Amino acid sequence: MKITSINEEGLKLIMKYEGFSATPYLCPAGVPTIGYGTTRYSDGTKVTMKDEAITKEQAIEILKEQVKNYELAVDAMTTDKVNQNQFNALVSFAYNLGVNALKKSNLLRVINLNIWDGKIEREFNKWVYANGRVLKGLQKRRNDESKMYFKK
Repeated sequence: MKITSINEEGLKLIMKYEGFSATPYLCPAGVPTIGYGTTRYSDGTKVTMKDEAITKEQAIEILKEQVKNYELAVDAMTTDKVNQNQFNALVSFAYNLGVNALKKSNLLRVINLNIWDGKIEREFNKWVYANGRVLKGLQKRRNDESKMYFKK
């Protein structure tokens, strides 16, 4: 059966690493962000540093709405053989780095050749840089995404 949506475990992974902020902040890449790593609201409007605070409940709803775009992209780019945990890990990766990063990555190429290839863990762990520096938070996230990916 083809997996086309993230489950609760996948959402929790994203929420864990994005963290919650009721007010806008600049992410490490310098982009205005709110809630659980959201850079746009459900209506497509970009987050600005002048925006009003939101509640956790609003943030979860926005996240669920936003993650649909990443689910569609991961579904379109991956083989039909990926399981739920693999799909969750790839949606988390794409949510954090963007669809184009996944699309152009060697990670995706290796996955589409063999979804159980041992090189996949190494490919996840190449994506730990922001502004040319290794970030511990990204190392932990990629490690957890890789663990989820290989969890049966």
